[in-house]
This record gives sequence, C-alpha cells and structure tokens, in this order.
Amino acid sequence: MSELVFKKGHELRKLLDGREVSAVEVAKAFLGRIEKVDGDLGAFLTVTAELALEQAARADKTIAAGAQKPLTGIPVGLKDLLVTKGVRTTCASKILENFIPPYDGTAVARLREAGAVFPGKLNMDEFAMGSSNENSAFGPVKNPWDTACVPGGSSGGSAASVAACEVPMSLGSDTGGSIREPASFCGIVGMKPSYGRVSRYGLIAFASSLDQIGPMARDVKDAAILYDAISGFDPMDSTSLERNDRLDLEKTLLPDVKGMKIGIPKEYFVDGMDPEVEKAVREAIAKLGELGAEIIEISLPNTEYAVAVYYIIATAEASSNLARFDSVRFGLRVDGKDLIDTYKETRAAGFGPEVKRRIMLGTYSLSAGYYDAYYRKAQRVRRLIADDFNRAFEKVDVICSPVVPS
Repeated sequence: MSELVFKKGHELRKLLDGREVSAVEVAKAFLGRIEKVDGDLGAFLTVTAELALEQAARADKTIAAGAQKPLTGIPVGLKDLLVTKGVRTTCASKILENFIPPYDGTAVARLREAGAVFPGKLNMDEFAMGSSNENSAFGPVKNPWDTACVPGGSSGGSAASVAACEVPMSLGSDTGGSIREPASFCGIVGMKPSYGRVSRYGLIAFASSLDQIGPMARDVKDAAILYDAISGFDPMDSTSLERNDRLDLEKTLLPDVKGMKIGIPKEYFVDGMDPEVEKAVREAIAKLGELGAEIIEISLPNTEYAVAVYYIIATAEASSNLARFDSVRFGLRVDGKDLIDTYKETRAAGFGPEVKRRIMLGTYSLSAGYYDAYYRKAQRVRRLIADDFNRAFEKVDVICSPVVPS
C-alpha cells in the first residue's frame, strides 16, 4: 500500500469512505514512509507510531458507523510548538527537551475531535526563530527536493514532511513568514490565516501579536479542509475573534481566476532580487493574466520599514514571553549557587544562539529610555503598513508577490 503516501488528504478521504482502504492501513503506510526517508530529512523530532495506530483504529470504527468527518483517519503532522497531551513538546530547544504537556492546545484538540491521526511532532527553528530550519537544537531539516538546500523556516519540518509525502498535511505556525516561506521553498501550499481566526491556546508563544497557526498541504483543497477543522472562536484565547460563523473555506474555492483583480506591489520587486526568483514570479503573473485575471500594479509605500518594525515588535514580545522559562516550573534546570545564578545557568544552557540574540534585542528595545524610541514607534509604523494593505484591498482581490527575494 506504499502508493497511499502519494495521495492527498481529500483523495484518501474517498478511499476511506469507499472502504477501499482502512485508516490503519493508511497510518501504517505513512509511518513506513517516515521510517524510510526521514533519516535523510530530519523533519520529525518525535514519531508517535503507537498513538497513530490507536487513533487510526478508532477512526475505522467511526467510519464503519458512518460518523466520519473530513479528517477522520487522515494523518496530520504537528509542529513541535503545539502542546500535545502526553506527547513530548520541545520547541526544538534544549530547554524543553523533556517537556511533556498535561493538556492539548485548541488546534490539536479540534483535530483529535475531527478524528485526525498524529504520526508525530515536527522539527522547526528553535522557538520558531529562523527562516532556514538550521536553528533547531536537534539538527537541521533538509529540503526533500534537494538535501543540499534548506526547506525554509521556522516550519521547516512541517513543510518538508508534506513535500516528502511523510504526511498528507501538517500544521505550522507563522510569526514573520514561518508558514509561507517554507511552503514556497518546498513547493507546497501554506496559509497564515487572519489573526484571531485560529486559536493560539496551546501554541508556545514567540511574539503574541503576530503568532498564528495555519495549514500546510500539497494542494489548496487540503489546506482549506485543514483550516476548517482548526478555525473558529475559542474562549481560551483572549485574541480569538468572537464570531460563531465558520467560513467553511473548502466551499469557497473558485474553479478559475477569470475576472479576479490581482495586485502586484511595485515595492516587492527590489534591487538585488535573485533573477531566477523574479523570472519565476513574473511568469506566474503572466500566466494568471492569460487565465483571465486582471493584473493591476499597486503601491505599498511603507514596505521599506516592514523588516525593521518586525524585528523590534517580534523580539520585544519574545523577550517578554521567554521570561517564563525560568527553571522553576517546567523544562530544564541547571542549579547555580543561588536563585539568580540558577536562572542564568539554565537559560545559558537551554537557549540556542539565535534565541539569545532575539531575547537581547527585545530586552534592549523594551528597556527604560528606549521603549518610546523603538517599541512604541514600531507599533505606530505597523499601523501605517496595515493601512497600506487595507487601501490596496479596496482595489484588488488578492496580492501576488515573491515570498522571498532569494
């Protein structure tokens, strides 16, 4: 049944519902694929074969009773910053190497309720800080199309596992590109949903005003199905949108792009862009025009400030969020001569160099005398950047651009 691993989630759904294959057979096929290829990729940090087979057996009973949902019996990989009850959750960091959460985050709980099967937890840049998945404390993830290349980050394991057919779909998280960039590098679909549409409860925080959980899959339909399963209001997340409507995104998918207005931001084609990247994107834009879309040049004038604003806001929030890793309540503990020394020794041993860099940057921008000059000003410019997009979407339906310039 090895050919099952090349099926997309919605294709597996038809096979399962038609009783052409069992959920246990599907789970065994993907677990076999992980065993075969992941030694070269490093996409998985923890493989939960026993759990996956138990969930698959329950899924088969649900399907036999005719009570299945779109994800019943479908394997879904989980980025290792989503807390999972009874399953190690490390954030790819030594400081959480042996942490076993006592509860499920909301997105994970909703997938369990939907009957999804969990083959394991996926590698990432430590605490989601990175864009190449080379910052994991447990080794890098390789791009399955060319193992000499990076898969992008921080959700590198989530992207590589889908591209390598180790799972048909996965969850990643995106703070400053961590779903969209690895999806692009690995040739799959990645979506950062609107903030507040997917609960962040149970997502180990990097930058709370930016973090978002989202789907990664090999086609748009699977991404929509996975999004539908995890989205919706959650009282456990104070930033969750208090709306009861579920978008049912799968039903909104369009058969073509005829008449769609596609905006091309002139600021996104920058000096120094890799010619190969620009050529590929320009060809894609031309193809969309051939298919009936209206191509409209737009301007996002505050683009030049975006990276600076991101690195102030994200690192400031990281500095605050990561203060909770203090050796007292959970995670690594390295005893020092007193309490303060214990904090220092634990954090020095537990955090990797990129995490330390971002904590220090954020602590600086929040410090007395610098808060107004950096963090407060960055929040104001963030508003200007958001306004650019709001104005653009008065003219166009979507914006098309390179994901990264290189």
